[in-house]
Amino acid sequence: MTAWSEVEYTAVRELRGPLAIVQGVSGVGWDEFVRITLDSGERRYGLVLEVDRELAVVQVLEDTTGMDPSHVRVSFAGKPLRVPVGPGWLGRVCNGRGEPVDGGPPVFGETSAAVSGTPINPVRREPPSEPILTGVGAVDALTTLVRGQKLPVFSAAGLPHLELAAQIAAQATAGGEAFSVVFAGMGLTHPDAAFVRDALEERSAAGELVLLLNTADDPVIERTLTPRVALTVAEHLAFSLGRHVLVVMTDMTAYAEALREVSAARGEVPARRAYPGYLYSDLASLYERCGRIRGRAGSVTVLPVLTMPAGDITHPVPDLTGYITEGQIVLSRQVHARGVYPPVDALASLSRLMRKGAGPGRTRPDHLDLAAQTLAALARARQVRELSDLVGEAALSPTDRRYLDFDEAFLRRFLHQRPDEARPLDRTLDAAWQALLTLPRGELTMLPAALLDAHGARAEPDGGERDGPEP
Repeated sequence: MTAWSEVEYTAVRELRGPLAIVQGVSGVGWDEFVRITLDSGERRYGLVLEVDRELAVVQVLEDTTGMDPSHVRVSFAGKPLRVPVGPGWLGRVCNGRGEPVDGGPPVFGETSAAVSGTPINPVRREPPSEPILTGVGAVDALTTLVRGQKLPVFSAAGLPHLELAAQIAAQATAGGEAFSVVFAGMGLTHPDAAFVRDALEERSAAGELVLLLNTADDPVIERTLTPRVALTVAEHLAFSLGRHVLVVMTDMTAYAEALREVSAARGEVPARRAYPGYLYSDLASLYERCGRIRGRAGSVTVLPVLTMPAGDITHPVPDLTGYITEGQIVLSRQVHARGVYPPVDALASLSRLMRKGAGPGRTRPDHLDLAAQTLAALARARQVRELSDLVGEAALSPTDRRYLDFDEAFLRRFLHQRPDEARPLDRTLDAAWQALLTLPRGELTMLPAALLDAHGARAEPDGGERDGPEP
């Protein structure tokens, strides 16, 4: 329980958007938790953004709408905002500040933790290893998510990124080990928030999910707090209770825009596209809270989802995210237009830690070779399709036409799946084999001969190559 100072300040110089400027303060520090009491008895809360001599800039979590600066009392807690942590969060649905919206009591815990968090000592960091299987074939086979990794999803308006985020949150597993999901939704519409609750209802009922939902009409300050509350809860579940925790955060662009709005209210000098100059360090303070700690059983894995305005991957939010994270999953309008779900652009996607969590002893012995051959064949198929657009399909060689067949087989047999389908990894890799065996054996140069023989890729009688058996 927060112990508030007996000293209350009434000299509020100005209310500016979500900010309150309090004067005459002493002994107040940055990031301190604040209680604001109105004449009506209503209480609002905030955080100290800046202290300059006797002035404190407070960001009000519930916004300043309806507040009269001459009729408020401000009290400081003397410490940062803390939230209770523990297993009591599992199965609960809360707003972006961690207040229940599921009709249940407040969340309690035996201890509390500061939402600002503390960085993991680099010396104690354990390298990420072992996979988290999502049940989404394109992710598991080609951009394997590894425990302790930060792997963002880059999307654009109109693409089913929320559906993909909810599907991963509903299906992800850690191979039978204790596993939890923390889902932080930021700036969601009410229909989207309802969709997320419905999609994750089963996992929530099983006591494996913490759901934090900040909707578009909630205070903007709450949006900047939501991912920090989510990560604070996740860190305790992982490093104190030994669980593997996947934190899904969507949409990080909405978070960055909230940060920009607060920065503008503070009168800060803007940087690229009016975002604050500290956007990079702010995003890093979130993403770098994931990982594994030597000697601890659990892990925190982060899957941030962000929409690229106008599909621009050089926009500051995806651009800076790419510098901090370990790869990306990119969604494609072209693939989406062909009716394929999830519309992943496999050639633009990458998991830099995939080799740490896939292959012999972790997934399947042929996994890495199969993924490499699939991506190589996709790159060639893309070249062939561009050539076909120029000269026409009739002018292509027989081998080139087989690459067009492979491209179609890849989309229909391997990539496409239902939004509620949890596909086992073995079935996903077998589907990759089926697509690759539409190519002549001589084109599958990245796969060992023993694997090709085992899957029925045989030379054709006329000296050419033919496909393996029909699936």
